[in-house]
Amino acid sequence: MGADHYIREANPAGVGKFLLPSIGPSNWQKVITIGETNPNVYFGLGVHPYFLNDCSQGALEELEAHLKALPSRCVAIGECGLDFAIDVDRLKQETSFILQLKLAQKYQLPLIVHERKSYNRLIQLIKQHRFENGGVIHGFSGSEQQANEWIKLGFYIGVGGTITYPRAQKTRTTISRLPLCHLLLETDAPDMPFHGRQGSVNHSKYLPTLLNELSLIRKESRQSIASQLWENSHKVFGICE
Repeated sequence: MGADHYIREANPAGVGKFLLPSIGPSNWQKVITIGETNPNVYFGLGVHPYFLNDCSQGALEELEAHLKALPSRCVAIGECGLDFAIDVDRLKQETSFILQLKLAQKYQLPLIVHERKSYNRLIQLIKQHRFENGGVIHGFSGSEQQANEWIKLGFYIGVGGTITYPRAQKTRTTISRLPLCHLLLETDAPDMPFHGRQGSVNHSKYLPTLLNELSLIRKESRQSIASQLWENSHKVFGICE
């Protein structure tokens, strides 16, 4: 499915703008091309820890070369982060993350952060490097205390398909208690299918399902939530409405 067709499918659901993160050098150019040829698509450039072993030593120099050109629709560094549940050397992950953190500081961009079993170390590194550009914690499923610590550091909490699963009570409860002004919605399409769609390809057109679920667990109107999240999304990525 081409980008144009994908966008046309999502538009009737009220999805008017898209943020497309990258995974590494293998798809940077594709992401840039999609962003530069579609006026409602923005993107992030980064190296995801999952794909770190596939990267050459010069990957981060290549990343900076792209950032120096600073494509107009590049609004974040990411996905990047730490994942201590995968078979990728921790020191290698940390080195890559720190370098991306420094690039985000240099080019005044927020981060799209992937975090799994690495919360304490990520918090430590962000504080240690005095990172102040914020960003979003992608696919958050941690505790309320962890969420509030991220918020203190200027990050927004990414609310994804996890809240559509009745068994995810901890995450649902946490999201229901956090300040709405620090939440974002994300589908992570084509991954993270919602409850009832397990095994299917996810799509941005299903975003209203997520909005409905957030409205139910927070006991707030769908419209008030949508308005605030629209504002949040533009603010964190510095996008003009």
